[in-house]
Amino acid sequence: MTNELSTPFYNYIVEGYQGFLGATAGNFMPLREAAFSRFKAMGIPTLKWEDWRSTNVQSFLKDAFTFSPAPAVITDAQLAPAAIVGLDAYRVVMVNGHFNPALSVLPAIKGVTIQPLAEAAEHPLVKEHLGQHVHVQDQPFVALNTALFTGGLFIEVAKGVTVDKPVHLINVYTANNENAFVQPRNLWIVHTNAALEIVESVLDLSENGIVLVNGVTESVVKENAEFSHYNLQMAAKDGRYIHYTATEQEQYSRYHHFNFTLPAASLTRNNLSIALHGSYTETNMRGLWVATESQHVDNHTFVDHLQPHCNSNELYKGVLLDTARAVFTGRIHVDQVAQKTNAFQQNNNLLLSADANINSQPQLEIYADDVKCSHGFTVGQFNEEALFYLRSRGIGRDAARNMLVGAFAYDITDDVKIPAIQDYIVSHIEQSITIN
Repeated sequence: MTNELSTPFYNYIVEGYQGFLGATAGNFMPLREAAFSRFKAMGIPTLKWEDWRSTNVQSFLKDAFTFSPAPAVITDAQLAPAAIVGLDAYRVVMVNGHFNPALSVLPAIKGVTIQPLAEAAEHPLVKEHLGQHVHVQDQPFVALNTALFTGGLFIEVAKGVTVDKPVHLINVYTANNENAFVQPRNLWIVHTNAALEIVESVLDLSENGIVLVNGVTESVVKENAEFSHYNLQMAAKDGRYIHYTATEQEQYSRYHHFNFTLPAASLTRNNLSIALHGSYTETNMRGLWVATESQHVDNHTFVDHLQPHCNSNELYKGVLLDTARAVFTGRIHVDQVAQKTNAFQQNNNLLLSADANINSQPQLEIYADDVKCSHGFTVGQFNEEALFYLRSRGIGRDAARNMLVGAFAYDITDDVKIPAIQDYIVSHIEQSITIN
């Protein structure tokens, strides 16, 4: 029997810790040391952990990985598949978690800072916020990232500044002839009355290798600021991606988070944690996954209502084919002082195969008495009458399936405010359904 702590992956990390620290350039050492002690105490999650009981992460960690692979040299031609038709945006290219200035096009706007996190180590905001918005104590992968992250970005938008175009953050991964373990770390600050849109996407150029990504992003949305974060996860077939996104909102701020997981990474685990530290905030979360073959997609969300008069609105939908498996756990916590809270959460799933599976757990935890909160989930299959109706009017089977899936996903895709992103997502959904 394998000890819960002493998995080969765990031993690999613990035994190589001092050597791995050499790749971190010595920054943030007190934070790293404390986080690594916590990681050693927790170990790798097992199915006995409540947050991991539907995701056997250890089965995805059996391969040998090279820790923090060096940034690879890539060309414009290799980057071309990451382009999104019609998207007018600035471009930030990260290769195995490291900033690539030669391939990036940054905004020349006073008050906008985009630089590698390591270069911003002495910035007062980095010292104030890094590691303060994530749950190191009970999240072993967050603790591991905090201890040994390399790469990542510091982004700051100054007070009153609106970035005129979205920032397209392209995460390029390469694992050639050996598997790569990458741990980027981001810190993004949107100051008072400022506005920022970030579109994240993935381009996996691996050949004969698997990429395992354990990424963490912390963001702070100051008073009356607005931040939209689009996360487009369309990676290589064998890719394994674990993400933790933590956001803190101050009063009157607006935060919009979109997460799209489409074929074909073998494991995707998204953790989204939002803390509402000011009154009159608005939080919108939209998620959609289309999983095929044996993909495993796991989304955990947590919204912490800590002040009164805040609104959160969450809608996640899933389409599952073949033997794909998905997990959704959404938790809303309403503190005793958070009166006049409006919190909505819904998860809907469409199973297109008898062998596909979904585990959904919407959760409400309410300690205030003057609130409006609701949650729920549904699981269903194609409406055969609707399918028959479409086919009886001369529409082919594939086209009819696409139309029904498109209608199911419409509540999510219609909320995307960037037309090029909306078109991109819709076309990928159609392609995913058609080829199956």
